[in-house]
Amino acid sequence: MAIKQLTPEQVHTMSLEEKDTWWLKNVYRGDMPQLTLRSAITGMLLGAFLSLTNVYIGARTGWSLGVGITSVILAFGLFKVLSRLGLGRDMTVLENNAMQSIATSAGYINAPLFTSLAAYSMVTTTVIPMGKAMIWMFVLAILGVLFAFPMKKRFINDEQLPFPEGMAAGVVMDALHESDEEEGLFKAKLLLGGGFLSAALELLRDDKVMRALFALKNIPHHYDELLYNGRFADLLKRWGLTPSIRGVPFNELTIRFDTSLIFVATGGLMGIRTGVSLLLGGILNYWVLAPLLIQHGIILPRNGHYGFGQITIWALWGGVACMTTSSLYAFFSKPKVILDAFKGLSRKGGSRDVLADIELPVKLSIIGIPLVGAVVVVLGHVWFGIAWWLGIIAIPLVFVFSLIAVNSTAITAITPTGALGKLTQLTYGVLAPKNITTNLMTAGITAEVASNTANLLMDIKPGYMLGGKPRHQALGHVLGTISGLVLSVPVWYLVLIQGDIGRYGTEKLPVPSALTWKAVAEVLMKGLDFLHPTARSAVLVGAIVGIVVEVTKQVTKNRFPLSAVALGLAFILNFTDIWSMFLGSFVFWLLDRRAVAWHRRREQEARMSTTGPGGLVEAPLPPPVKRPWYALAAENTEAICAGVIAGGSLMGIGLSVLGVLVLPDVLEASSFGKALGQLLGIVPR
Repeated sequence: MAIKQLTPEQVHTMSLEEKDTWWLKNVYRGDMPQLTLRSAITGMLLGAFLSLTNVYIGARTGWSLGVGITSVILAFGLFKVLSRLGLGRDMTVLENNAMQSIATSAGYINAPLFTSLAAYSMVTTTVIPMGKAMIWMFVLAILGVLFAFPMKKRFINDEQLPFPEGMAAGVVMDALHESDEEEGLFKAKLLLGGGFLSAALELLRDDKVMRALFALKNIPHHYDELLYNGRFADLLKRWGLTPSIRGVPFNELTIRFDTSLIFVATGGLMGIRTGVSLLLGGILNYWVLAPLLIQHGIILPRNGHYGFGQITIWALWGGVACMTTSSLYAFFSKPKVILDAFKGLSRKGGSRDVLADIELPVKLSIIGIPLVGAVVVVLGHVWFGIAWWLGIIAIPLVFVFSLIAVNSTAITAITPTGALGKLTQLTYGVLAPKNITTNLMTAGITAEVASNTANLLMDIKPGYMLGGKPRHQALGHVLGTISGLVLSVPVWYLVLIQGDIGRYGTEKLPVPSALTWKAVAEVLMKGLDFLHPTARSAVLVGAIVGIVVEVTKQVTKNRFPLSAVALGLAFILNFTDIWSMFLGSFVFWLLDRRAVAWHRRREQEARMSTTGPGGLVEAPLPPPVKRPWYALAAENTEAICAGVIAGGSLMGIGLSVLGVLVLPDVLEASSFGKALGQLLGIVPR
């Protein structure tokens, strides 16, 4: 069945209490099985398996892949097969939702292994004991849960922000479990069609696959960039044409064509305001500022090249400042929402929260944050040598950075964990100069807790859409944390590093994210002189822009067409992804506009055909007309985009495991394999 949602006008005009009452009456399905034994076990098993995928991929690439949609489809397929074999019954949609909360939290719990903890080990040349690592990561995850639920009232209940990946998961579950109805079946077909198309394009984008299929030799990495660094670029040079800005090749400015539909679909879910804001910020950063700063020697090359990493070293500071001030102003400019979150704590306090019986009690966060925060401070001091007062400061910083992370995740599905970690490193570069271990581990506290907070709210979004109990998802998050740690941490220690710090930074275990954290900490050892005066100016300008945009939105009653968070985020994303997200938002905006115009014409034609002089009804309404393709696409944006994200993500995970982790090692493991690899063009001769 169609997911019930408030209209944009209702979101803007209704109070929080009215929205909660509407949700309780129209969406909530509390009598449906949710966190059952089988959904818990399935989520923990799938989550443990998928957490291994992220451990390996994170170690190789520095990225963590979202596993929510993957787990939803796997669990649905598993129980559908068991049902047909007579070995069980289908999962309910809310059981599947509880399951994905568990699996998703298991999938991203292990990020500290290849970021802050790995960087700490490289700096100190010591292996952090496995037991300590597990306890540390678990405590940070619990702190993230406690920070998340007070923020749920504002971001999900009140502002109804999209959380694109969460929304996609909700639409996927609704289409899968409600496909017996005509509307649900149609959405399922759209979902599958988008998924197959996206998966096919992801397959064709993989250079290793193309080598294997066509035995191509010497094709560049990501052969879809041929326009700028392949043979076509050579042809342009012969004609005297070089695609560049101020002498900097497009490719080194991350301005290139990318056939991935995943970010296009993400843009379709985030909306035109965010898409336009990202594009404007990206044009300013990559088309104007970066080439100018490179020309003046402010942004320097590395190994003769610039690229995303070198540009971000400068652009990061202004972008994060814009996100910081806009997020804080937007939060504190709505004091009623903040106060509503604390209603009911005292017997004399305000009206009763209509969702008090199913929400995680705010009292739990008020009591739990200081207690768990104290545990973090103690462990940080005893295990990592963080001074007491510096550890205590990290806890309120967690709130600030969680706010930023959630705001970014809510509108773009991107959690800027790396950027927030660097901002913490800069902060502690001032508070604890030349203390590299404190710099790393305090950044680990703030970035990882903020990431857990944002990702938990992403998990809660589909539960809100489908009418699930938030308390069940909070418990599921904790169960997923346990299952992810129990399997992925031992594999990391016993299989990958094997007690040898020297394996970090090698071809077998490159841990690029940890190398970045380590590099920033080492630069900060020299003090703050490394920050160029222009970067300091960018911080000031970014902070002012963030506030100005939010104030303007407030004055114009949310009609101002820009998003400060998206403007700032554009400075820490590459232009390829920015362009793709804008394209998605623009295409679906055009479809929606055209669909609205078609419906208006139909309404006008219906009125003209059924009314005569004086407005008297002369004939019954005409039979319904088949809707054109663009109207169907506009009405089913979520299903289409969810399918594209799901298909592309599944194929991306498969290719990452096969191409990055398995295929090269297997081919080089024997003389036969090497010969086969050479024949296919995968292994160099």
